[in-house]
Amino acid sequence: MLYQHIYATTEMFQPSLSKKEIKQVQNSLSQQQQAMILIAAFAAMGDLSKLNQALNTGLDQGLTINEIKEILIQTYAYAGFPRSLNALNEFMQVLKNRKENGIQDNEGKANSALAQDYQALVQGTQNQTQLIGQPVKGALFEFAPAIDEYLKAHLFGDIFSRDVLNWQDREIATVSMLAVLQGVDSQLLSHLNIAKAQGVTFPQFKEMQVILDGKVNAQAGQRFQKAFVGLQDQ
Repeated sequence: MLYQHIYATTEMFQPSLSKKEIKQVQNSLSQQQQAMILIAAFAAMGDLSKLNQALNTGLDQGLTINEIKEILIQTYAYAGFPRSLNALNEFMQVLKNRKENGIQDNEGKANSALAQDYQALVQGTQNQTQLIGQPVKGALFEFAPAIDEYLKAHLFGDIFSRDVLNWQDREIATVSMLAVLQGVDSQLLSHLNIAKAQGVTFPQFKEMQVILDGKVNAQAGQRFQKAFVGLQDQ
């Protein structure tokens, strides 16, 4: 298993919200998060026709251009550069067509500048430990130290230090990507654990399963459901 089980949890309390509003936030995905699921899934699948629809819907539901870019950039870490590049090219065409039709989409905030003394491996190790809940070690990383360094420095350092997307939204995108890929059940379960630690609730996971099953395909829904049962059994 690529990652260890999660022991840390993320508190979602927001003092400015009423108890009723907090419950609603915790128990339902936002429209933007629902759109992220489909964008991430179709990008990872390489289904550009359905991705085109999902991109238009995401923009219509309030995702910014930069937020969608981040999802598509992150896709390469789980589905490879070709899928990521093709998805980004499709997004360029979507934006071009929308602009020609008089639609002005929101660029959104840019990523904050990294500290001058930023070190990818150091920051990535800290990010990974915070996300997982404990330091990640194991025989696999002793066997291939380079992959351990790449995971820490690039994925958890360079990518997860970009703040256009928060970690919860990055994990929602990640599990959506993994759900459409065959043979990555252990990684899917591990990222469900991480998503849970970032505040995603069981009702939200169930909502994700319904979206994947109904709007992506039955196989993705089944993979997600299997991993979700594993999460509940821990």
